[in-house]
Amino acid sequence: MTDKKVWLVTGAGRGLGTEIAKSALAAGHAVVATGRDVAKVGAAIGKHDNLLTVQLDVTRPEDAQAAVEAAIGKFGRIDVLVNNAGNFYAGFFEELSPDQVRKQIETLLFGPMNVTRAVLPVMRQQRSGLLLNISSTAGIAGGMFCTAYAAAKFGIEGWTESLTPEIEPYGIRTMLVEPGFFRTELLSADSTTYAEPAIDDYAQRTREIVAAWSGMDGKQGGDPAKLAAAIVQLAGRDEPLTRFAAGADAVQTFEAKAKALLDQAEAHRALSSSLAHDG
Repeated sequence: MTDKKVWLVTGAGRGLGTEIAKSALAAGHAVVATGRDVAKVGAAIGKHDNLLTVQLDVTRPEDAQAAVEAAIGKFGRIDVLVNNAGNFYAGFFEELSPDQVRKQIETLLFGPMNVTRAVLPVMRQQRSGLLLNISSTAGIAGGMFCTAYAAAKFGIEGWTESLTPEIEPYGIRTMLVEPGFFRTELLSADSTTYAEPAIDDYAQRTREIVAAWSGMDGKQGGDPAKLAAAIVQLAGRDEPLTRFAAGADAVQTFEAKAKALLDQAEAHRALSSSLAHDG
């Protein structure tokens, strides 16, 4: 992955997607930058000889196929797919509507599946490629107010982990990136939809969480430009990382989850090991 490659980036109209596109271009790669609003994508990234902007709503398989065809038409190949597009439905599970939960999973899980399904035939034919899925620390450890989001991100983790051995024989690698809190637009009004408060038992905690998160928007510790540069650097490895804990808070989440799993495995080892058929 050290030579010039062709990157296809979803959700490139803002936040981390914009920074990944810019970083890949700065490193000398070609980029197919996609988003639901192609004009916004172009305005965010700027003009570049190695840039193609394409309209892509990841929830529409036909959009994914058209974007792949446009990429092949312009650059002849796709070497790195970055599944980055996302949004956030936040709230207590009982207050999130079934439609909101479905929309969350449609965008964050089925969306990457749609784009990947369109790209994989190209990469198999090339016998090379990197599938780079932007997950989250919410895909490692669940948290209050994040039931729908974590369900989708846990899905990304399991799907990617299971897909990896299926496509590895054809020279296609995968990498999961789990960012902690970065100063992207995920907590902005454009990206976050809060559940409509309806249950008195949750009202006080809802007010506190919404106020805290709204106050955090634009003040998160992580620098998305630095994360994008790190992603482009890691994508250049002969063997990409299985997972990349992005941010000091992400490292802490990994460590805490690993310890919790080991503690849980040990807690009832004798009982767990006594469940086989006798004889």
